[in-house]
Amino acid sequence: MNPTTGAVPQQPLSHRLNSLIASDQAVLHLRSYFGTGPLGQAAPFTGSRFEQLAGGGDRPAVANVMTADDLIAVQTLSVRVPARVALDVLEGDLGVRLSELLSGIPRGLDMVEAEVRDLADGSPAHEAWRLLRGQPGIGWVTAGKLLARKRPRLLPVYDQVVRCVLGGPESFWLGLRTALRADDRAVHRALVTLRQAADLSGSVSVLRVCDVVLWMLHRTDHQKRTCKRV
Repeated sequence: MNPTTGAVPQQPLSHRLNSLIASDQAVLHLRSYFGTGPLGQAAPFTGSRFEQLAGGGDRPAVANVMTADDLIAVQTLSVRVPARVALDVLEGDLGVRLSELLSGIPRGLDMVEAEVRDLADGSPAHEAWRLLRGQPGIGWVTAGKLLARKRPRLLPVYDQVVRCVLGGPESFWLGLRTALRADDRAVHRALVTLRQAADLSGSVSVLRVCDVVLWMLHRTDHQKRTCKRV
């Protein structure tokens, strides 16, 4: 799986996203995931700490370096980086190559504001994804989550559940960018509204709000149906 490949969806991605994030359950799911609901509610999901753990993977001091904190952060999303790869990231040539690519990925840029060149094949972001995806034991999901940790406003978390509920859109990064910008940025504005309604900090990225809403809406059904889209 490449973040720029997949099956063509049945309808424009912006339409699909609009219908999903308009769910009556969206705010409740966000509150449950991030623990902003009523006192006494179950503990928040571990993934609620993904972006902000240890100050965030995109803070200036470490924005272009993959750190041990980043490797722990992706574990909150139920993936692990194999030990040999982790050591190479932290102490070896793989870490050097990743740093070079990360330095070419804009920091602090929201996907809705990004240019096509920031996300397309051959961009530093795509090349970093390919480099990670080529490591033993690193699948497309883990590669994407590592990059989402480093650039949470620009690059989305994307896994089998979200891919399934969206129908496997072609060119996901570029497709999502287009969807966020469509109709005077209607999807982007709706996600900002959801973030506010769920009492989430502005430090939670719009992309993370999107991912959590989609994942929470479909995760149970995905498991029951044993979806084959991987």
